[in-house]
Amino acid sequence: MEENSYNTIKKLLASNNPEELRRGMELVKKEIARIGSSEARPLFEMISAIFYIDTLDLPDLVPVLEEAISLTVGFGKWVVPVLIENLEAGDLKAQMVISHVLGRIGADAIQPLITEYTSSSDPDRHTFILYALSKIKSPAIVQAAQLALDATQSPDRELRDTATRAIGKFAESIPPSQLSETLRKEFREKLEINLADTNANIRTKAVRSLGKLAKYGHLTTSEREKLRLVCQRILGTDDSYDWDRAFTVRKEAEEALKYV
Repeated sequence: MEENSYNTIKKLLASNNPEELRRGMELVKKEIARIGSSEARPLFEMISAIFYIDTLDLPDLVPVLEEAISLTVGFGKWVVPVLIENLEAGDLKAQMVISHVLGRIGADAIQPLITEYTSSSDPDRHTFILYALSKIKSPAIVQAAQLALDATQSPDRELRDTATRAIGKFAESIPPSQLSETLRKEFREKLEINLADTNANIRTKAVRSLGKLAKYGHLTTSEREKLRLVCQRILGTDDSYDWDRAFTVRKEAEEALKYV
């Protein structure tokens, strides 16, 4: 890539102007067509600057950010380890975007993410890796099931929350025929434990994920009946009249009742 072209793209992609950002991405696409995506790491590094845009302050850039995500996915699986490395960037906005990119890349990202998870002891890193894994829509995500199960009992609240949510997301992607009986039971049991968590957000995720187990065929008839009774208790419509005080938990219980 010529130095002038490199500088032009870099300047355009550092802008907060939607048209300039789009022009920069168009130049990136043309350069990729010329050199191939496998040689395009400098281009990826410039595109990744868009991940740090605060779309709450600049809502008109939401479509541009989505275009940047799609463009990054198109680089191919060589970008996976680079994205995982950038999860340590320390900027929440960028970490969330990177997680979405990894989710869009799909099954090719599963094993690298698992490897990174097991090599780290940092609960914050574990949280973002599990979040990225939960975005992957592939039956192969069953490979990450044990990570999520273990993390549902983590002393770290954010990791526990993310893992509880991830089980429900995994349930959407794994057909019942590809989920072993052992894992299926563990999914249900760990979620039932987290129904009693002191944190309302985690109880909310536990009810939501149990509802997804029911919706996607991962509960037996007797387990569905048990979930129905649990939801009625949460809503205060059973004989105990001792409902969950958190509105979000009750809201998810109402939703889960549709599937039992």
